[in-house]
Amino acid sequence: MTKREEVKKPLPGSVDQIENYMKQHIGLGESFDLGVRKLKLLRKDVHIYYVNGLCDTQFIIEIVEELVAINDQEKMSTNLFRIIENRLVHQSVQPIKTLDDLVLQVLSGLIVVVVDGEKTGFVIDVRSYPGRQPEEPDTEKVVRGSRDGYVENIIVNTALTRRRIRDGRLRFEIYKIGERSKTDIAIGYIKDIASPDLINIIRKEIQAIKIDGLTMADKTVEEFLLKQGYNPYPLVRYTERADVAATHLLEGHVLIFVDTSPSVIITPTTYFHHLQHAEEYRQSPAVGTMLRWIRFIGVIASLFLLPLWLLFVLEPSMLPEKIAYVGPNEHSNIPVVVQLFIADIGVEFLRIAAIHTPTPLSTAMGLIAAVLIGQIAIDVGLFVPEVILYISVASIGTFSTPSYELSIANKMVRLFLLIAVAMFHAPGLIIGITAFILFLANIRSLNTPYLWPLLPFNPKAFLHILFRRAVPGSKIRPSIIHTKNRYRQPT
Repeated sequence: MTKREEVKKPLPGSVDQIENYMKQHIGLGESFDLGVRKLKLLRKDVHIYYVNGLCDTQFIIEIVEELVAINDQEKMSTNLFRIIENRLVHQSVQPIKTLDDLVLQVLSGLIVVVVDGEKTGFVIDVRSYPGRQPEEPDTEKVVRGSRDGYVENIIVNTALTRRRIRDGRLRFEIYKIGERSKTDIAIGYIKDIASPDLINIIRKEIQAIKIDGLTMADKTVEEFLLKQGYNPYPLVRYTERADVAATHLLEGHVLIFVDTSPSVIITPTTYFHHLQHAEEYRQSPAVGTMLRWIRFIGVIASLFLLPLWLLFVLEPSMLPEKIAYVGPNEHSNIPVVVQLFIADIGVEFLRIAAIHTPTPLSTAMGLIAAVLIGQIAIDVGLFVPEVILYISVASIGTFSTPSYELSIANKMVRLFLLIAVAMFHAPGLIIGITAFILFLANIRSLNTPYLWPLLPFNPKAFLHILFRRAVPGSKIRPSIIHTKNRYRQPT
């Protein structure tokens, strides 16, 4: 038996022993935020352990007032333990019988009440984690729709989800992962819809995580869950919108909530899941379809526009006469492929700088970069104007991709295709695109083909990708998730 698998220590019957344990092992008296409130009830010692900043003080005051009143209202001969159990004015009260549970619950923000002479304590959930109120996520804004989004509190996030699905079969299984961090992770699914095999796989993978802490929250969980290595393409989808998460639950997906993270992990997902946006479903089917197609065009442009233009620059004979103007009209001492790399990496510089720049300054920085740097670079002959044009179009396509992770992966593929075209011209582009498609086709996310429903081809499901169907016409859940109940609506 390893040190991490030691048998849990039972709760001592003496509050003095408990206090000594807390002082020696947890830092009671050393850490200013860890405290104990000592009461004398019917000549017995009662201690309340808490962590400042993680508890709702008002609830604690009400509980202490109720307990202190026992001295005036009860007789000495009564059973103090049962009286305290009845006087704890809170809806969430659970018994504990080990020191390990006491420490874990106190450090999680709950309070623990222990009575001298009793080997059982009470845990009261009065957590009040510091954080912000639900608000619309910056990366998933819609013109019309709900403005609440997930926050860094797992309790709030599960409540926002249950508010949208008031089904008795909705389940949230919670685990504490991390030897030191004890991070709360919850698995959300609808019991009679989600695949039991999928639930078991995710449950086992999460329980098998062995690490000191999950301070990076959801991303660390994803890396343990999928083990994707250096594959740049996202194998799960992140969302901060409760309506998007609830929709995927009803499709049969399994959600993973990680405390301290406002993003919820949706599993399993395909390439096309990362191209969806809530705005499509907040508009009519015709408008949603148009928005989807425009988004597809933007993604295609972000991938293939620059390599294709470079091919035409290197092989002008491949251009039809009607579009012979596509190549650069001016000549530069710097090869076009080098210009494309410099400009593309420069756009990435701007994106990174915008993230680390205060909002009032980022707008001014963007104007300076676009007007001064771009124009001066053309004037001095560093870039030809067409390079700036096509880099701008490709960058807009990158920013129009709903998934940030997918947009970065597509940019890496675009740079790879540029190198292939620069080295081998037309064969390089053909071989590069073929290798890219084969690479995506070989990816599997939790046993789900990444390019489904394109590969393997499913005509009906592919039409759902191309066209935003009206909700009354969408009666069948995606077959790739292997749901227990395929029909969304009663037949």
